[in-house]
Amino acid sequence: QVQLVESGGGLVQAGGSLRLSCAASESGNSIDAMAWYRQAPGKQRELVAAITSGGSTNYADSVKGRFTISRDNANTVYLQMNSLKPEDTAVYYCYARTIWGLVTWGQGTQVTVSS
Repeated sequence: QVQLVESGGGLVQAGGSLRLSCAASESGNSIDAMAWYRQAPGKQRELVAAITSGGSTNYADSVKGRFTISRDNANTVYLQMNSLKPEDTAVYYCYARTIWGLVTWGQGTQVTVSS
């Protein structure tokens, strides 16, 4: 079972930046897609950004042009968040899917953007 360890959340003022990291316990080729989701209070969890093992990316419309997802060869995924807005406040969860279709979630990291 793949384990994910997240870091990098915190409190930032609107217009500021944060970088989230998520390290997977497996560094080989068994992980296909990795992604970041977020869940704000009273709302459903939503996809923020995703990246495949081949480097293809996908972003929610609300973060396009502000957030960048990247991934290194050791299966650590990053989310660079710029021009943060109060509506970006949420718990951010890392996601990983293996080539066999098994899904793992991180424990979540809080991002709070003050106005």
